[in-house]
Amino acid sequence: MMMKQQTPSFLPLYEQIKRLITRSLSEGEWTPGAMIPSEMALARRYEVSQGTVRKAINELVAENMLVRRQGRGTFVATHADDGTTYRFLHLRNLAGEQTYPQSDFIGFGRGKADAVLARRLGVRSGSALVQIQRVLSLSGKAVVYDDIRLPASLLKGISSAMVEEHVNAHKGTLYSLYETQYQIRIISAEERIRAALADGRVAGLLDVAVGAPLLCIERVAFTYKNQPVEWRISYVNTEHHYYFDELN
Repeated sequence: MMMKQQTPSFLPLYEQIKRLITRSLSEGEWTPGAMIPSEMALARRYEVSQGTVRKAINELVAENMLVRRQGRGTFVATHADDGTTYRFLHLRNLAGEQTYPQSDFIGFGRGKADAVLARRLGVRSGSALVQIQRVLSLSGKAVVYDDIRLPASLLKGISSAMVEEHVNAHKGTLYSLYETQYQIRIISAEERIRAALADGRVAGLLDVAVGAPLLCIERVAFTYKNQPVEWRISYVNTEHHYYFDELN
């Protein structure tokens, strides 16, 4: 069985199948939004039981890589899905409700990775980066300032006009841009959170006093195989919002 040559034999069988399916996803065999083969077809392909395939798929569904649609089959998850468009947005208003943002782009440019960004993004120091700056408004009020950096090698041809046109048509999410234009799907992210004080520029953008307390969130977003794709630092006015996450 080819599977045994491709994955460590000491892993549980369902984990081996999960890795093979993930490999097919990362190599683009099944693109975002596409239906994958049935459990029975995958069981034949990998020469394992249908139950083993189901367990592997269940884990990939739980990790938001796949999505089951009743009566239709299993599909590759996409950032265009209504249920996942804002799954990385962890802000709630004080009533506990999630509202969806309006995105206003205020800067687009290019730069080079310093030592810290190079380490975060897994590139060489001095590598070319794309920089995007924006303000997110919730319920009509500016709440988040984002400073975003991405390896330019992954986003050939990206422009300010492309970003604005796409985001205006896709509910303000950059992740759908990466996915549809560059076949880069964000799978996971890690965040570092600390308190910060608003400097003059950020204070003006968020309409707060200089020195006002803000939440500072540094995020690195990853695609398949834990490849870093995006670094961003966000400054959040928490006067009417809080950061919400569920821990399992």
